[in-house]
This record gives sequence, C-alpha cells and structure tokens, in this order.
Amino acid sequence: MGNDMQGYIHIYTGDGKGKTTAALGLAIRAVGAGKRVCLIQFLKTGNYSEIKALRQLKPQIHIEQFGTGRFVRGRPTAEDQAMADKGLDAARAALANGENDVVILDEINVAGALGLVEAQAVLKGLQQRAPHVEVILTGRRAPSTWCEAADLVTEMQARRHY
Repeated sequence: MGNDMQGYIHIYTGDGKGKTTAALGLAIRAVGAGKRVCLIQFLKTGNYSEIKALRQLKPQIHIEQFGTGRFVRGRPTAEDQAMADKGLDAARAALANGENDVVILDEINVAGALGLVEAQAVLKGLQQRAPHVEVILTGRRAPSTWCEAADLVTEMQARRHY
C-alpha cells in the first residue's frame, strides 16, 4: 500500500455481515502505516458511529457520502441517479489523482446492481487508477466483471445472523 508498490483491487460482497467493517479495518491499518485513505460511500449519508470515529482520523482519512438518506427500493429516483453520478466522478478522481493510498468504494457493488453506475465505467476507473492505489469495493451482488478484474474477492456468507 505504498507509492512504490502495486495497489490491488479487493472486493467484499455477499449476503453476510462484515463487508464495510472489513474495508474500514483496512483503512485503520493503512492510517496506522502512515497512508492516506479516501472513503467514498454510495447510497449512504449520515453521521453513523463509524463515520464519527473515522472523522477523528482526519486528515489521513477523507470521507465523502453520495446517498439520499433512504434505502433504494424498486427503481432508483432521479435524485438517486444524480448522487451516484457524483459519487462515480469523485471515485474516478480519487483513484486517478495519486493523492490516496487506499480508496474505499463502499456500497458501489449495490449501486452497480441497481444500475446506478455502469459496470464498464467502474472498470475503466479501476484501470486508470494510479498504480500504487489499493482499492476496495464493498456491497452485495458485485458484478461478475468486477470480480474477474479483482485481485482479491471475499464473499461474506450469512450462516447465522440475529
């Protein structure tokens, strides 16, 4: 995860819990190693507990949220689409500008499954990222094309959930 190393593509997907938690664990480890992290959240907005904690790690962690504050059911609204478009623009910039060592695209898999972001546009952003950037994509239903492009794919399985 350094500027002299090749960054990898991680995907955390599946119906089990722990996708965002795994990504945030990597973010904390990266900050501990002196790295800069950018967390871009699709479909989410709000000052959740993890966001409150991560904000204490500024300026090493930069957080941007691109959600409407409600769960998308059925067809996404024009507002959902506009937020996803802004999120994708922010993601492309964060991946390409070389300022970050780790970029987390939280819930982008769901945004892809809902058709809010195009699979090819995300793949292009991944291909055009600065070479050292480690990127983590989270959320259920990761598109197969993204999984094929990834270096690490973990599928969280719901074996027993309360």
